[in-house]
Amino acid sequence: MNKLGEIRVLTLMPYKFLPPKLGGQKHFAFFFKFFSALVNTTCVTVKDNDITYVKEYEVLNIIQDGKMRYVNPVYFFTLRKIIKEKQISHLMIEHPYYGWLGILLKLFCKVKLVVRSQNIEAERFKSIGKWWWGILWNYEKLTHGFADYNFFIQQDDEKYGIEKYKLNPAKCHIITYGFELTAPPAQQERITARETVAALHNIAANENIILFNGSLNYKPNIDALDKILIHINPLLLATTNFNYKIIICGSNLAASYNQLKEYADKNIIYAGFVDDITLYYKAAGMLINPVMDGGGIKTKLVEALGYNLNVVTTISGAIGVPLSITGEKMKIIEDDNWNSFTDAIIKSKPEADIPEAFFNHFYWGKIAEKAVNILKEK
Repeated sequence: MNKLGEIRVLTLMPYKFLPPKLGGQKHFAFFFKFFSALVNTTCVTVKDNDITYVKEYEVLNIIQDGKMRYVNPVYFFTLRKIIKEKQISHLMIEHPYYGWLGILLKLFCKVKLVVRSQNIEAERFKSIGKWWWGILWNYEKLTHGFADYNFFIQQDDEKYGIEKYKLNPAKCHIITYGFELTAPPAQQERITARETVAALHNIAANENIILFNGSLNYKPNIDALDKILIHINPLLLATTNFNYKIIICGSNLAASYNQLKEYADKNIIYAGFVDDITLYYKAAGMLINPVMDGGGIKTKLVEALGYNLNVVTTISGAIGVPLSITGEKMKIIEDDNWNSFTDAIIKSKPEADIPEAFFNHFYWGKIAEKAVNILKEK
C-alpha cells in the first residue's frame, strides 16, 4: 500500500522504547513499525533510545532524559519548527503527560491532536495508592478533551473516557495492543524451545512449564507474584500427580524477594530478565496471570495467546482480550478465587490452536491500518 501523502504524523515519545524489550516498549515500537509503512511518520523521543534499531521511519532523539523533560517549554519551539519544516498534519502523543505541549501545538500550528492512551493513567495510579491521582485525573481529562482523536487500548477505557471525561464518542476509538505474527509458531519451534529452556533450567520431560512474566518493579506484578507464592503454588504442591515448574521472568525484582531462591525446591524457578522472552513463550505450555489491578490490557496475555499458550487469568487480568476470539485457550477465573484458579491450571490440557479470529483482532498490521483509516476519514 502506498503511503498517504496528505497525512504526515509527528509522534512524541517521551520514553525509552528502543530496542523494545518490555511489553510497553514493544507496544510503541511495533505500532509505529507497521503504522509508518502506511503514512509518513517522524518520531521525536528521548536521547536514551537507540535509533539505529529503526529503519522504517525517522527518529529524532532530541529530548533530554530526566523528569524535567515534561515541563521544559523549549520543546514547544523545537517541535513547532519540526512541524513547519515537515508539514506535519497530525501530532500524536502517548499518555497525557505531554498534554500541555500537545494542546499548545494544536492551537498554534493547526495540527490535529491524537492522544493514545495505554490505560486510564489516573485510575492506574489510584489503584496503586498514589495520593496525587486526582490531580492527574483532571489533567488527563483536559488533555483528552482537546484531542481530535482519542485512541484507547480497550473498550472499558473508551467507555470510561466517554462517561467520566465527557468525551465526544465520535472522537473515541479502540486501537489495541498487538502481536507481530499472523499465526502461531510451528510445533517444531515450540519443541525446540522447550528443549532449550528445559536444559537451561534442569526441567524434566514430564514437568509442565508454567510461565509468569512481567516487570517486577511494578506493584500489580509484584502483587501477582505474591499470589503465586502465597496461594497458588502451595495448592499445586499439595496436588498429587501434577508435575510442573513455574518460571518467573522479569527484571528489577526488589531485594526483599531474594527468598525466591529459597523456592527452588518448591518448583519455582526465578529466571530474572531474559534477553529473548519469545523463547520462554514458545517453551511454556501455559501462562498464569493472577493480576488484579493496574488498568489497561495485559500485554503478556496477548503475547502468550499469540504464541499458542493456554492461559489462566483473573477477570481483572483479562480486560481487553475478548473471550470470543480465544477459543478454548483462555480460562478466566473470578478475582481472588485461588482454589478455582489452581484447579484450572491442573485441569488444563493441550487445546486446539488459537483461532484465526485472534490474529484478525490483534495483528499489528491490521491495528495500524485501522488507525490510519480513522485519520484518513476524519
